[in-house]
Amino acid sequence: MKVAEIRELSVDVLRDREKELDDQLFRLRIQKSMGQLEAPAKVREIRRDLARVKTIIREKEQAEA
Repeated sequence: MKVAEIRELSVDVLRDREKELDDQLFRLRIQKSMGQLEAPAKVREIRRDLARVKTIIREKEQAEA
């Protein structure tokens, strides 16, 4: 996801997206440990998207306060 797309979403939607990404990352880590991971670059992409979402959530929460 692009940062501009993430910034347009509400905090509730971002929290849902954060849960989805966390779940995807968990599944990819399990696949990696079992040696079944087909796209190792996907782990990096998911981690970075998760960090972006968490950063935007924090920014929006601080702006409200």
